[in-house]
Amino acid sequence: MEQLTPTQRTTIKRIPKRGNYEYETVYKILDEGLVCHVGFVVDNQPFVIPTAYGRIEDKLYIHGSPASRMLRSLQGGIQVCLTVTLIDGLVLARSAFHHSMNYRSVVIFGTAEVVSDPEEKLQALYAFTEHVIPGRWEEVRQPNQNELAGTLVLALPLLEASAKVRTGAPLDDEADYSLPVWAGEIPLRVVADKPINDSRLQPGIVPPPHVQNYNRQKK
Repeated sequence: MEQLTPTQRTTIKRIPKRGNYEYETVYKILDEGLVCHVGFVVDNQPFVIPTAYGRIEDKLYIHGSPASRMLRSLQGGIQVCLTVTLIDGLVLARSAFHHSMNYRSVVIFGTAEVVSDPEEKLQALYAFTEHVIPGRWEEVRQPNQNELAGTLVLALPLLEASAKVRTGAPLDDEADYSLPVWAGEIPLRVVADKPINDSRLQPGIVPPPHVQNYNRQKK
């Protein structure tokens, strides 16, 4: 299985057995997530900004208004640290000290590049839409020239990245296993509620399958 080469920045040092450098693992986590957090520094001031994203093969794309401070800063070639985290469960131990969470996370380092090619830009916008709502792009009006011109798209190559994953039961001290305290995992997952029609929806329009059957769990 193809793997990323660990670097000084991506090598997992805290509980290294949870580290994973397989492209497939990194891609699956990114494809299931909805929001990334982008960390960067401008004038010695650190910022961490949440935003949506999309992935095409080994590039992660973010987008927004050209007036965005984050995007304006990133297009200048500064270093960025981008993270995505999925919480799969709360791990309850017999001691307060050993409580934990089951999670999957990805950390990416690098420099973002402005997407200037019109075809790649349109593909990135398609990826944003399909990442959040698979099947949506073909049903809606697609971006016009003014909207394309008013959107800045940046690409972050997935060259320096790593995943970290925790699964399984709590790990108590051996002496605590005899305590009369419940221990185990409370699984968590993102579940969509019933769709709510827009108040100005035209009569007779019903939610399409990609809305009715929305699910973030990837196969």
